[in-house]
Amino acid sequence: MGGVSLANNKGVVYQGDGKVTVEDIGYPELVLRDGPGVPKENVGRKCEHGVILKVITTNICGSDQHMVRGRTTAPKGLVLGHEITGEVVETGRDVEFIKKGDMVSVPFNIACGRCTMCQQQKTHICLNVNPERPGSAYGYVDMGGWVGGQSEYVMVPYADFQLLKFPDKEQAMEKILDLTMLTDIFPTGFHGAYSAGVSMGSTVYVAGAGPVGLAAAHSAQLLGASTVIVGDLIEERLRQAESFGCETVNLQEHDRLGEQIEQILGVPEVDAAVDAVGFEASGHGESGEQPAAVLNAIMDVTQAGGGLGIPGLYVTEDPGAQDKNAQKGSLNVRFGQGWAKAHTFVTGQTPAMYYNRGLMKSILSGNAQIAKAVNAQVISLDEAPEGYADFDQGAPKKFVIDPHGSLK
Repeated sequence: MGGVSLANNKGVVYQGDGKVTVEDIGYPELVLRDGPGVPKENVGRKCEHGVILKVITTNICGSDQHMVRGRTTAPKGLVLGHEITGEVVETGRDVEFIKKGDMVSVPFNIACGRCTMCQQQKTHICLNVNPERPGSAYGYVDMGGWVGGQSEYVMVPYADFQLLKFPDKEQAMEKILDLTMLTDIFPTGFHGAYSAGVSMGSTVYVAGAGPVGLAAAHSAQLLGASTVIVGDLIEERLRQAESFGCETVNLQEHDRLGEQIEQILGVPEVDAAVDAVGFEASGHGESGEQPAAVLNAIMDVTQAGGGLGIPGLYVTEDPGAQDKNAQKGSLNVRFGQGWAKAHTFVTGQTPAMYYNRGLMKSILSGNAQIAKAVNAQVISLDEAPEGYADFDQGAPKKFVIDPHGSLK
């Protein structure tokens, strides 16, 4: 494959201050070179167990947006993107089962497959890929410095363990807008609903009608929920939730969530709730940010013994927070209330591999309609900065980047 490494590779690069640009980032190799956010111990790490992918689709994620807004310690020059679907164009010496030409979904968590956590399917807290803490992802702050995939080509380590191969390429291209959601957003939404204990007949409240909230709402339906209620401040996003059968509450207009739920269900509580907002939350009917507002609200409206799935992102450092404690990730959560109601909390990154194969089957059978639920919209790589700007304004869309025009 010597000749291929001369190929160009453009990618989406974080420039600080709410800005991203599309730059030449160099063709990937089967080694992690020094660069923005790469810990010293990871520099020069050999990846003969990895592959080079030609990126077919790569999505913009809400957690990318937190970085781009300057709400993390992400360094300038970071190549973004952890939602990657692609075709294998080169395999490392140690790759045994994945072949050139395979079309694959990449779980956003980077995982070695060898440590005690990976052996327990807890791939979101792999111990070997990030010297700074358990867990890793592509193109993300504090996640080991692995280069992101909002680009034309990307290197993926531990390919045999991690990659989900699609059984049929032609069928995969027909369903690509659904399958592109398997890297992160669909498993993450599903994890939110599943870990909250949603089952046949459950009533569910989902906080946030961004893409993950919409994915959680659709997942709750797939799990058999009887009613799914979605709350948000943006009317257009709520209409998107209504388009596939959800009830909605506009939190801009109503600050008493329990009362709104009672109007829908006849009781002011739900069986289970999902926080798909995270740390940049706003208070209901109050101005300014209140990072614990959603957590406190879902404890309020979830019945005793209920579950709270929390796929919304919370960070250890938020330099942009208005509150000193929130800058260190300390929030004013009414934990006593959750304790008194014997709530179950499930937090953290989603172990995407735990869910992605089953969700792929649901997509291929036509059972899951995730692209429709999240309103997938295809853009080119050069349109990525515009996509980020629209998404930042609350556009009710999930932007899917098509770097090579493969979807035309």
